[in-house]
Amino acid sequence: MSKVKTYFQESYEELVHKTSWPTWSELQKSAVLVAVASIIIALIIFAMDKVISTALEGFYNLF
Repeated sequence: MSKVKTYFQESYEELVHKTSWPTWSELQKSAVLVAVASIIIALIIFAMDKVISTALEGFYNLF
């Protein structure tokens, strides 16, 4: 049981004293960056899906 208690104490010490947390403005910039990147990736996947779908429909209509 003492190992578990020691683990939690050391984890707390590391989170409070050794971890560097981002500032509010850094956090906002990171969130915006993730949102923009997600939208761009979603648009790329959407475009790829439309191109492949159109190509396959054209291929299937040949037969």
